[in-house]
Amino acid sequence: MLKPSLQLKLTQTLTMTPQLQQAIQLLQLPLLDLSAQIQEALEENIMLEMEDLPDVPKTSGESTAEIETIKAQDSWQSAAMERIRDGGWNGEGRPVSEYADLSGQTLREHLLWQLELEDFSPREALIGEALVDAINDDGYLTIEPEDVKDFLDDQAGVTLQEIEDTLAKVQCLDPVGIGARSLAECLVLQLRQLEMSTPGLELAIRLAHDHLELIASKEYGELRRSLRTSEVDLEVALALVRSCNPKPGLAVSPAAPEYVIPDVFVRKIDKLWQVEISASGIPRLSVNQQYAKLLRGNGNHAALRSQLQEARWLVRSLEIRNETLLKVATCIVSRQKEFLEHGDEAMKPLVLRDIAESIGMHESTISRVTTNKYMHTPRGVLEFKYFFSSHLSTLKGDDQSSTSVRAKIRKLIGAENPAKPLSDSKIAVMLADEGIRVARRTVAKYREAMKIGSSSERRTRKPR
Repeated sequence: MLKPSLQLKLTQTLTMTPQLQQAIQLLQLPLLDLSAQIQEALEENIMLEMEDLPDVPKTSGESTAEIETIKAQDSWQSAAMERIRDGGWNGEGRPVSEYADLSGQTLREHLLWQLELEDFSPREALIGEALVDAINDDGYLTIEPEDVKDFLDDQAGVTLQEIEDTLAKVQCLDPVGIGARSLAECLVLQLRQLEMSTPGLELAIRLAHDHLELIASKEYGELRRSLRTSEVDLEVALALVRSCNPKPGLAVSPAAPEYVIPDVFVRKIDKLWQVEISASGIPRLSVNQQYAKLLRGNGNHAALRSQLQEARWLVRSLEIRNETLLKVATCIVSRQKEFLEHGDEAMKPLVLRDIAESIGMHESTISRVTTNKYMHTPRGVLEFKYFFSSHLSTLKGDDQSSTSVRAKIRKLIGAENPAKPLSDSKIAVMLADEGIRVARRTVAKYREAMKIGSSSERRTRKPR
């Protein structure tokens, strides 16, 4: 027969207090989200007050976060204009835009503005507006001309010929190539704007109209035979085709650049690398001491007492966040001094566990700190996670970071003979000569991650 008895049992449990939950939440917030949450707290909690925003630390060789953010657009615009002056195709295999309208005007507004200024009759303007509404951000007409009638009043009695004629006038607007129904038509529209005496123009129009697939596959020999043209004439015509913009609409309303505000600044001062928390955009909070004194010894005002406790928690949680962020950033910098000095090839292998053990925190905490956090360094604004990479063994017995190996692969490919590009196996052998043991499939994986084509894709093909 069972008898009731008392037993003593010891267990350990982790209780998530509201303060701990808040500290964890603030720790993983990006800077902009943190700023928004602080502003919300200031509006809702009367016990919180904002101190004056501190000046961002400055050195003679570095810019502040505000200056960087303000100047970022200027730098981007300058770079864009430089590319426009240089001409040619950009790194993504597309030609740069001939014009870069950075005024913030949308493509639709730009085209409607021209409809009002150009010689469009009221009836043509009506049809033109319907056509403009069907042009996407890239500058292409997304519906067939006969479908435009569905957007117009049936009583207008618009004919298909009127729509075609108006479309031809719309296609003469700026930017050149607008309103095309296909890539071929877009390129032909741009080529037809050139002087008829331009060398290779007639052949370029034939290439754009009928042979884009052969150009894409680099079948230059087949092109020369089918068009019965010389190697020199084909090269001239191909240059004209490549000078066109396949997405003319983006010349007017390019994608807006995205900016990030660094969480910490890394500078070398007196030959020592130093880390500072960014004060940009984040106000310093404190508890309103005048209100807090009024509540002392007063048993009433439970709501205010609750707000006072929440205010104290928030202020302390922000202090904990900054302390943790500074510890992690300082530890990362101490491990990656060689990278800051010499670049990617000097990156050391580093994992979350290394930082966690060094500063006595859990890996999950390090993961939260390094997610969506950015570090302003002399080598650019980098996400904390950029400094972490897996270990690869070397023939000497030490470790090499995967980031360093990627940089070496990129360097080898950049210095290769375009006529005889390096195969993945050859790259693996060359790395082995440097003491880095890496398999061919690993080289292929890293190469593909960097969006570098295979040796056959990189091989330069010339018309024969």
